[in-house]
Amino acid sequence: MYNLADFSKGSGYSKNDLTEEGSPIVLYGQLYTNYKTVIETTNNYVREKEKSVISKGNEVIVPASGESSEDIARASAVTKPGIILGGDLNIIRPNTSVESVFLALVLSNGKAQRQLSKLAQGKSVVHLQNSAIKKVNLLFPEKEEQNRIGEFFKQFDKTIELHEKELEALKETKKAFLQKMFV
Repeated sequence: MYNLADFSKGSGYSKNDLTEEGSPIVLYGQLYTNYKTVIETTNNYVREKEKSVISKGNEVIVPASGESSEDIARASAVTKPGIILGGDLNIIRPNTSVESVFLALVLSNGKAQRQLSKLAQGKSVVHLQNSAIKKVNLLFPEKEEQNRIGEFFKQFDKTIELHEKELEALKETKKAFLQKMFV
């Protein structure tokens, strides 16, 4: 993987920097709660600081810190440009032979995920550095197949998201009926 990508780190932002409007941002803690394999938009904003790291599109981000080695061994592809990549994120910019969504899927699942988990260091807070990510052995099919696999799983994520919204709407409807029936 060493020759297939450039590696860097996000820049220092925390939850305290969040504002109602401004530049979109991804913070590492949100990878555990808000995002799936592909990040195209974000609901969090900050006032942009000097030396911010801004996505060019198609980066893969991996948390640099987490509560457990299993949690930390996850990746997301930031497919749109213009999103600030906050601190405590390992950033991988794959070259043209590697599709970012496919890379995020590979790093988050199977053998590569287990390798990342073993490379994470620490007890109460676990850390994962780019130097460890570079050691992970990966196999890649042709770019066209990577694209097809990435699109397949992006569709799954979209379907899941639609069902989650539908479930929330049904819960709200049930709540409204119960409130009207049992005043």
